[in-house]
Amino acid sequence: MIDRPISETYLAPAFGQSGDYSTQAKTVEAVFCASIGPELTLYHIDVEKIALDKQSSILLPANIQYAWRHPRAPILYVATSNGGPGIAGDGHYVSALRFGSKTATMQLHGPTQVLRSRPIHIGTDREGKYVLIAYNDPADVTVHRISQDGSIGDEVKQQNAIDVGIFPHQILTIPSNSAAILVTRGNDAVGLRPENPGALKIFSFRDGHLQNKSTIAPDGGYGFGPRHIDFHPTQPWIYVSLERQNKIQVYKLDNDTLDPQPLFTKDILSDPMHVRPKQFAGTVHIHPNGHHAYVANRGDAMTDFQGEQVDGRGENNIAVFAIDPMTGEPVLIQNVDTHGFHPRTFSVDPSGNMLVVANLTPRLVRDGDRTRMQPATLSAFRIGADGKLLFVRSYHVDTAANTQFWSGVFETS
Repeated sequence: MIDRPISETYLAPAFGQSGDYSTQAKTVEAVFCASIGPELTLYHIDVEKIALDKQSSILLPANIQYAWRHPRAPILYVATSNGGPGIAGDGHYVSALRFGSKTATMQLHGPTQVLRSRPIHIGTDREGKYVLIAYNDPADVTVHRISQDGSIGDEVKQQNAIDVGIFPHQILTIPSNSAAILVTRGNDAVGLRPENPGALKIFSFRDGHLQNKSTIAPDGGYGFGPRHIDFHPTQPWIYVSLERQNKIQVYKLDNDTLDPQPLFTKDILSDPMHVRPKQFAGTVHIHPNGHHAYVANRGDAMTDFQGEQVDGRGENNIAVFAIDPMTGEPVLIQNVDTHGFHPRTFSVDPSGNMLVVANLTPRLVRDGDRTRMQPATLSAFRIGADGKLLFVRSYHVDTAANTQFWSGVFETS
């Protein structure tokens, strides 16, 4: 265990002063996990106080890229690599972790499997029989069996060649488990290199085998850069964050595929008329009750100040949308600052009362006529009955030479 400090840096006024914020549902026992390089730390969640309490840490074989919980068992599947954005690396792995008694610890469960290249996303099918992994460079997808005890088994050799598009970023099975969606972001044009189109690749899924089914790519995928999707809990609507366009789209799920055109397209920035350089959409999550959607805005622009590169004041916030229960239309109702920089991942706790943001990296900021270093943070928000976020507290996190690359909330039972 590595004991990096986490310090509370801000506490909002006591809860109870506003009638807009109230308990959404019965409290569900859950934990929050966040990674710094190869270290994964588990936190107890106090939903009443909107607080995190560090419990334990574990070191994985390489830097953590993404993780996903088994749909029933208290097991977390973790993809790791010594590669990263623009770095191929030469060590890539998938491991299973089992939550210990009273959720205070994690331990390796079964053998760690070696992968061919850097994994960027990992998920399980809805029945907990397979792990699906997406790779961005080179573009690829693999499926691995989950053994009866929940450990990682062998890779399923695919019977047919599958179309993995350009720059995959996420793969998930649909609620019926009969199909999988691979989210492929594409790339913006750079110099003489033209734009690479993005797409949503739909595969049929049976017994661990994927087969090409359809491709969703409005306008041929040009001007279409999807990063992440999430499913509405009760309606056939899929919400897609467009990283390269700073938008959210809604698609209808129909007969295990998607309608070719979106039902709705909405801006996610608070000031969409003045988009700064290196401004990107991130993760999208739907509230457990299906009434609201949350999307991360990530601003990486820098600017010169007295000979130093400081934050360029892009948008680092969570966009909150109210969802029309009849049509699925998302309506922007709030953009709330994340109290940190580059919110690569965030999570909503299963009870729907709390949202936690993991801001990836420290950054030099302007402070009057001086500069100061803003650390990486974990920021905790109360979710109101109206879906809006009330900032409660943030914690400074020492990332050393690494980044806070991934985080997630999981039920413990």
